[in-house]
Amino acid sequence: MIHFSDLSLQHKVIKKQMNLAIDKVIQRNDYILGEDIQAFEKEFAQFCSTQYAVGVSSGTAALFLACESLGIGVNDEVIVPAFTYIATALAVSYTGAKPVFVDIDEKTYNIDVNKIEKAITRNTKAIIPVHLYGQPANMPEILRIAQKHNIKVIEDTAQAHGATLKMYDGKWHVVGGIGDIGAFSFYPSKNLGALGDGGMLTTNNEDLYKKFLMLRDYGRVSKYEHSMIGYNSRLDTLQAAVLRLKLKKLNSWNEMRREAADTYNKLLKDVSGVITPHVAESVKHVYHVYAIRSLKREAIFNHLKENAVGVVIHYPIPLHLQKAYASLGYKKGDFPVAEKVSQEIISLPMYPYMKEKDIKFVVKLIKEAINK
Repeated sequence: MIHFSDLSLQHKVIKKQMNLAIDKVIQRNDYILGEDIQAFEKEFAQFCSTQYAVGVSSGTAALFLACESLGIGVNDEVIVPAFTYIATALAVSYTGAKPVFVDIDEKTYNIDVNKIEKAITRNTKAIIPVHLYGQPANMPEILRIAQKHNIKVIEDTAQAHGATLKMYDGKWHVVGGIGDIGAFSFYPSKNLGALGDGGMLTTNNEDLYKKFLMLRDYGRVSKYEHSMIGYNSRLDTLQAAVLRLKLKKLNSWNEMRREAADTYNKLLKDVSGVITPHVAESVKHVYHVYAIRSLKREAIFNHLKENAVGVVIHYPIPLHLQKAYASLGYKKGDFPVAEKVSQEIISLPMYPYMKEKDIKFVVKLIKEAINK
């Protein structure tokens, strides 16, 4: 069997250190906001080249608290790509604000920067670009539009830990440190994954940083003194201890993903009816997901499943067609690119330490399915 994502291979490499790190937390009894939380936040901020980082309970919590920290609420609007995981939009909805969907670029699957300004109204308070599948969105253009219209930028970096792109200054910048706020997920299967749920907020704004600290911990300024309505959204110390170890490996693990993607690309290059990932200029993709497109998706999906190969569709229903958002009044045909991609996209096995022979076997099955 070839798993869609095999975490055991990564954990095997750091198992001894991981057990020691967990034991230390148990010995210290500092399970909530303990020593490893503070250390990990400092290390993660340094990794993202930001001044501040605050650990929270999940990627969804990170997005929600990001919106809350900016004062987004009822009667406000936040721009979100129509093709992404629903958590991006839900975080907006939790504040009482309205997610406003925008179609995607057919090559990168990220938000189409040419369609953003048409969606901006006087109620627009922020835009949430998603670095989908591990590929950075067009941040230079997104920042230009945001600054022109005086709106904030929250980067949804749930799938792009360590991805980089060239900005105006010609230098490489790590995603999560480019907009006003970065929101990360540490769901186990992410490029940097915990042993459960977890998330992180990053920023260079000290005022936002102070708000994050209070919002994640009941709005408190001291043990029983609370200056705002806050939440129980803290990252566990045990998770931080494990994530600190994994962070040291992240760049090398991302490089392994790129190598696996290169192998897929070479083997699928001349396969008729298959579109391999397009990587935009001046970005470094980290391939949280390796997604291809094909009009024969169903045949490929079924053939891979029949041969014990893990395969997933990210995402079969665009956000504007989700029943949860029926009240917004969107209809089929409103975002044709998102709808087209959602019917053709299919995600193949991708993880560090993936064997070349397994990639070759997956490609062999794809060819068989197409030629049936």
